[in-house]
Formats: sequence, C-alpha cells, structure tokens
Amino acid sequence: MSQLRHDPLSGRDVIIAAGRAARPNTFATSHDDGASVSNCPFCPGNESATPPEVARVGQGLPDQPGWQVRAFPNLYPIVEAHEVVVLSPDHRSFAELGDDEAASVFTVLRDRAHAHLEAGHAYGVAILNHLRAAGASIAHPHAQVFALDVVPPAVEAAVARARAADVDLVQQDGASEELLVARTDGVTVWCPAASTSPYLLRLAHDAARERFDLASDDVIRATAVALRHTLARLRDALGDVPYNVVAHTAPRAGTPFHWYLEVIPRVSVIAGFEQATGILVNTVPPDQAAEVLRASVLP
Repeated sequence: MSQLRHDPLSGRDVIIAAGRAARPNTFATSHDDGASVSNCPFCPGNESATPPEVARVGQGLPDQPGWQVRAFPNLYPIVEAHEVVVLSPDHRSFAELGDDEAASVFTVLRDRAHAHLEAGHAYGVAILNHLRAAGASIAHPHAQVFALDVVPPAVEAAVARARAADVDLVQQDGASEELLVARTDGVTVWCPAASTSPYLLRLAHDAARERFDLASDDVIRATAVALRHTLARLRDALGDVPYNVVAHTAPRAGTPFHWYLEVIPRVSVIAGFEQATGILVNTVPPDQAAEVLRASVLP
C-alpha cells in the first residue's frame, strides 16, 4: 500500500510506493559513463588546460604537477564564483580515496566556500556530481564550489523551517534506529523516513552547527570519512551508480541550523505524475534501503 509522507527538512511530499518497483521495464539500462579519459584536462601535466589554480594540497609549484587536490575556477561557470576541486591526480571516485585523502578534499571545499563568503557572497555551497547521468561533464572525479550574491529561495525556506521548529530537525530526522545505516565518530548516516528517491542518504555530525564553511577540522574529517564509507556502501549495494552529494548549509548571515550532507543516487527519474503534482514517488521504502546499505561490505 502506498503512503504519503512529508519531509520536514526539504519541505517536500513523497509517496512511498513499493509496488511500483515491480513494473516491467523494456528499456536497456546502463551506468556506463561514456566519458573519455584520454587528454583529460584535470590530469597532472595538463594544468595549462584549466584556469590558474586557487588552492592545492600537495607538493609542486602552482599549476604544475605534484598536487594531491587542486582547485581552480570553472572554465564554464554557472555563476561568477564557481570553482572545480579535483579529488585526486588519478581517476578515483570519492569512495575510492583513502581517509586522509577524503579529509583533504573536504578541507579544500570548506576553505574555498569560506573564502567566498568572507569576500561578501551571501551563500556558498559544495557539491559532487558522480558520472555523466548525475551532471558531470568531465570523467575525472571532481567536486564543485558555488557562491551566490543572493540566498536561494529553497535555502531561505529550509532556514525558516529550522528556525520555526522546536527541535533540531536534522537530529530528529536521523533518530530512528530502523532507518540508521551507520554511526561512527559523531557522524550519523541514515535513510530519511520521507526519502524522495530510492536509497537517498543523509549524513550529519553531532557537533555540526549552522555553516559548513565554519566547521572544525575534526568535524570535517569525520564527515568526509563517513561520506567515503557511505559511498563505498552504496557502490557495493547498487554498483557504480550516478549520484549527487550536496552540503546543505546556512547562508553567511547565519541562523539556527544544523548543516548536513545529502547523497542522492540517480537510479530513478522524475516522471509526469511528479511534474503534475509536485509530489515525488519513491519505490524503495527507506527502511528496506537502510537494511540493504547496513549489510553492504566496506572495502
């Protein structure tokens, strides 16, 4: 039987409709990215193919090999302040990084978001698009940082919901043991009760406050390592599927909030019903998704 649920964090409604998963599908399915790795502009030795770097982790001179993480302006920006953060010199996804490497990536993301907010931008956000179906146009795994001069309406609405609530909505959302995937080093990983898509995950550190860019080194490291393990679980359970990772954070002005990460696997599509009603449909009940991910094997 289908259930209509409301997600207090996103403000969205979702129908959990497990029976829909049994529908026949005659289309060919493939997660082959199809992106070429030859002449990759993000690989070491090709630094001249990108704009001048703004940050790096590792050795070497600016815009020369030797780096472990490298950040530079996006050559095709969505907004004026739009940067690329290359995860590693080789073509490894975030799930394939080591713990120290994952922490280094998140430290650069935090610091670049903070630099833009200190420069006067109203809102800064970090994202990771994995594979072409999730929005990546370059095969070399990378994350991105955006800074806007206005606070997006969706962020204003999320902040207003957090401000109006009598409880910490993030902690409340992740409190169910049935929906828990993992809890380690102060970070909780769970499938929300009103997951708007199959295998959607959220991660939050107990000590996280309102802004991602102000997080301490300890919080950043623990969250980055938990995300790496979470993405490894997802890969073990579903294969190398496309996904988006988004840091939900308060704007520069500050407000009561608990920043968190969201992992959205791109294993379903928004169809006509969703477009017509604004109500999303999820064919995998969150408790079942959590059970599968808990049982997945970490590398």
